[in-house]
Amino acid sequence: MAQEVPTGTRPFSLFEWMVAFRYLRARRREGFISVIAGFSFIGIMLGVATLIIVLSVMNGFRKELLDKIVGINGHIFVAGIDKPMTDYAEITDVLNRIPGVKLAFPMVEGQALASSPANAGGVLVRGVRGKDIERIPSIANNIRAGSLDDFDNRGGVAIGRRLAENLFIRPGDSITLTAPRGAQTPFGTTPRIKSYPVIAVYEVGMSEFDSAFVYMPLIEAQAYFNRDGDVNVVEVFLDNADRIDPAKAAIDANIERPILVTDWRMRNRTFFGVLEVERNVMFLILTLIVLVAAMNIISGLIMLVKDKSNDIAILRTMGATKGAIMRVFLITGAAIGVAGTLAGFLLGLLISLNVESIRSFISRMTNTNLFPAEFYFLSRLPSVVDPREVAVVVTMALVLSLLATLYPAWRAAKLDPVEALRYE
Repeated sequence: MAQEVPTGTRPFSLFEWMVAFRYLRARRREGFISVIAGFSFIGIMLGVATLIIVLSVMNGFRKELLDKIVGINGHIFVAGIDKPMTDYAEITDVLNRIPGVKLAFPMVEGQALASSPANAGGVLVRGVRGKDIERIPSIANNIRAGSLDDFDNRGGVAIGRRLAENLFIRPGDSITLTAPRGAQTPFGTTPRIKSYPVIAVYEVGMSEFDSAFVYMPLIEAQAYFNRDGDVNVVEVFLDNADRIDPAKAAIDANIERPILVTDWRMRNRTFFGVLEVERNVMFLILTLIVLVAAMNIISGLIMLVKDKSNDIAILRTMGATKGAIMRVFLITGAAIGVAGTLAGFLLGLLISLNVESIRSFISRMTNTNLFPAEFYFLSRLPSVVDPREVAVVVTMALVLSLLATLYPAWRAAKLDPVEALRYE
């Protein structure tokens, strides 16, 4: 009875793994190939790590800016159209009863010049009721000095920390506000100048707000800006900032007078649109790092196939199939890609989760400010790791690495052992 001749090794058998990893351990004669493999590993590692870090920082920027911009400015803004909003109390009560509305409050806004004996600067004055300012988390939860107790009756103002630093004042000191539209006289409108005691200093963490916003009692703001019992706008905070459209529909259905309804998306569309475009462009540019590293895998494997042509021919004559040879070089190339991706994943997570500590350390070592708050709006470098984006980056790197091994592995499998050994 004839004995069955084995047709080859099982796919991805121990023999194929052994040969593949033997090829990865270059000897002196194959040192150049090892260098190319090393650069491929480093390129994939840096590409994956950089993508994770950049996307995490961009996500952090978006989240921090959204939380701070929306947290202090509200989600929806209701303003009157045909007549002054003197019925703001009734409108506010109606808005507060709408499902999904967390807080609605009337507000007077106006520009003024804030000055002290030491300095001066432009500010945006906001008049709100004491019971409302205590419910704005960005303000009430971030008081650094003084207090908001009895805000309506103390006749003082709350200012941001950076404004207090710029004017060199603290709670108990006075701030002078100058508005261009004051009292009417026979000679025209005169500027209104009035001093207020500073009763509280808050810190939102966004330099634009901490240096430019002044909060005063609503009644005082109405008198200061010549508002005859009306307000500029009623701000609405929602339980969910993304459920804008249902809330706007409910507001239109419940408010009978003509109103103009806007939301945070309309007011900040350009800002967040640019941020999203920058994020997508950075993703595409940094993906090229991984692509270049994958190209290095191709060149390194092609050179390895050329160098190992005799070995491949001998393996073929000993019974190794074309599939076995192809899998050997697939494993060789994939090992570089998988190892580089895993190292980049770990490095990217490590840096992303500690990016602010790293920034602070580098700033102390170099005695420089690597993240000036006045330029970037935030007082710290934010980072938010999105597991879905990390999964996309890792998957993309693995796919590119595996695709890069196909052609060299196919070329090795197609090698004719007779031609390879003809001149040996």
